[in-house]
Amino acid sequence: MNHTTARPRRLAAAVTSWLEPVLLAVTAAALTGGGIAWLADARGLADLFWALGTVAAVVPAIGWVLAALRRGHAGVDVIAVLALGGTLAVGEYLAGALIALMLATGRALEAAAQRRASHDLRALLEHAPRSAHRRTATGVATVPLREVAAGDLLVVRPGEVVPVDGRVENATAVLDEAVLTGEPLQVERVQGEAVRSGVVNAGGAFELRATTTERDSTYAGIVRMAQQAGAESAPVVRLADRYAAWFLPLSVVVAGLAWLISGSAVRAVAVLVVATPCPLLLAAPVAIVSGLSRASRLGVVIRDGGALENLGHARTLLLDKTGTLTRGRPRVLDVTAAPGRKPAEVLRLAASVDQYSPHVLAQAIVDTARQRKLKLSAPTDVTEEPGRGATGTVDGHRVSIGRLGPRATRPAWARAADNRALLDGAAVAWLALDGQPAGAILLRDPLRHDAPRTLRHLRTAGIERLLMLTGDRAAPAREVAAVLGLDDVRAELSPTDKVAAVREERERAVTVMVGDGVNDAPALAAADVGVAMGARGSTASSEAADIVLTTDRVDRLADAVSIAQRARRIAVQSALGGMLMSLAAMAAAAVGLLPPAAGALLQEAIDVAVILNALRALRVDQAARPALSPAAEDLIHRFAAEHDDLQDVLDAVRDAADRLSDTPGPKAFSIVAEIHRLLTERLLPHEYAEEHQLYPALAPTLGGPEATATMSRAHTEIERLSRRIATHLQLAHPDGSLAPEQLDDLRSCLYGLNTVLRLHFSQEEENYFSLAP
Repeated sequence: MNHTTARPRRLAAAVTSWLEPVLLAVTAAALTGGGIAWLADARGLADLFWALGTVAAVVPAIGWVLAALRRGHAGVDVIAVLALGGTLAVGEYLAGALIALMLATGRALEAAAQRRASHDLRALLEHAPRSAHRRTATGVATVPLREVAAGDLLVVRPGEVVPVDGRVENATAVLDEAVLTGEPLQVERVQGEAVRSGVVNAGGAFELRATTTERDSTYAGIVRMAQQAGAESAPVVRLADRYAAWFLPLSVVVAGLAWLISGSAVRAVAVLVVATPCPLLLAAPVAIVSGLSRASRLGVVIRDGGALENLGHARTLLLDKTGTLTRGRPRVLDVTAAPGRKPAEVLRLAASVDQYSPHVLAQAIVDTARQRKLKLSAPTDVTEEPGRGATGTVDGHRVSIGRLGPRATRPAWARAADNRALLDGAAVAWLALDGQPAGAILLRDPLRHDAPRTLRHLRTAGIERLLMLTGDRAAPAREVAAVLGLDDVRAELSPTDKVAAVREERERAVTVMVGDGVNDAPALAAADVGVAMGARGSTASSEAADIVLTTDRVDRLADAVSIAQRARRIAVQSALGGMLMSLAAMAAAAVGLLPPAAGALLQEAIDVAVILNALRALRVDQAARPALSPAAEDLIHRFAAEHDDLQDVLDAVRDAADRLSDTPGPKAFSIVAEIHRLLTERLLPHEYAEEHQLYPALAPTLGGPEATATMSRAHTEIERLSRRIATHLQLAHPDGSLAPEQLDDLRSCLYGLNTVLRLHFSQEEENYFSLAP
């Protein structure tokens, strides 16, 4: 927008901001003054007051009609001008004053409703930072945000908005991310962790190393989208304009026929009074903007009303895999140790060397070790070879983590780890200790916990076709598709292939494409609705998208679909309902059952009812997302953290099953005894607490205790297998060795326990833990 067009628009907005309340005050005063005069039996003075109120409304109404004509619209306010002029012509001054008040009230209600509905979008814009504090050699200088460059060291003071994307440089940052995610809980970001612009520093000052400029930062992209957000481009709003276009001639024809048949001009005026199409004009924009506002509170920024409505009647959903259905960053799947070593020690040594590596796999290994509360050693003489891994000295040993050399001898346990990595679609980081393979860490990009629930909700909402478009290999893509129940999967696609697939699907139905990477941007632009995972996605994908999910949760997509459907339903319901009521009132006025003054009062009531109904789009649809009590949310977060902490127990159970040999003896007994200790001290107390604390807390939300019955059955099986292992220890020989006939059953128990635990953990994370924000 250039400055020559922006200035008149700002002037018009300023005039409108004072004209509406002044007009409302003048018309209300004229109506009240006339009423007092009429009660005092001064009929002439009463008519004068009412006539002045009518004239006061005619002038701005004519201005609104001319403005609409300049924009190429039919000018439905013509009906209001005709009604006001008609009341003056036939001497129905009270009706004229009521129409004037109705017009002023309608405009004021519309403005108030728009302000209420767009409050969250305005807050998003007003929140945008304007400057930053840059550290220089001479101190800290405040500079305009446009001067910040990638690599600058910034200081973020308490209470300030983080100005650009960056990484925490010197201390733990305590941040309020509610403006981006909609979640009120504060989060901590330690040194080296990424921070997005737009979040608020809720703790002490910290230093931030900028990784982007202002234009390329997360919040700048969201602000650019919010500036474009509005209801005028929504198809349902254009539908209301089309209805209004034929409503105007219909009203004039009905008024003319009423006058012609009855010979009374008063009836014609009465028809025009109740035909004023305020409900039709107000309902759709208010409902659509309410939907936009409601979505923004959940961390879903929608570019405009057209995108909101298209989302509401989409029937095909295309999804990228990495970063959309999966977390987009690898996690440790399993840890395998060489005979004589423990998985926890393998992970600790690997993480110790990888502490200073920027590689994504290294960060995953270090994060897992810290989650499991392993004490890392400080490495020395660390070197890193791209594509090969890192090497350093830890606790007096030369430790390498990465790839094994092509000529390295692989013992049986290592070949088994290779096979499992192939079967699970995982990457392997090999640990070598003093030149000898000592362990293997399997890493995989895991499925999002909320992905299965999200896709189920999308199918319930009317999405008929779910497809995955990914550049990844076919095998892992098909595995993810099978778990999620997708209708089709297309793997090993280039960005051009994705665009072609989107266009093919668009020919069948309204299509939504969801992605997060630079390679997804063309496909997002090609879809009817492009949705970007903006929490960690690229700026390019966010710029190309119609909708950005600012929180790293794919279930917000299902929320957005529900909001879009509800907003469109309410908009159509309000517009058609208001129009039908106006048509009924026109019929009554045409046959003489509704005089002008009573018609004006009725039309005012219709206006208020329609606007209040449209504002329902701001409310939360409780059916879309179950309501959790604060206590239940706290329990979910607690047990989710315990799941992370117990991963080493699951690794140890599988490792024990692998290590049980056919030769019984004290070594086999000690392996089983250690597993029994881990089960009784750590795992079983966790399962008991879930059964007696978490499940009862979730039962009201899930519909009763029967909803958790199958999970309770899994607890019973875990406890049964644990007792069976304990019985085997009791049956051991007095010398501390296991009988040969015990080994097969013990291996079966351990492998079975590992399988049940992993399935049970996955089910809880998908069905229960994904409920909490």
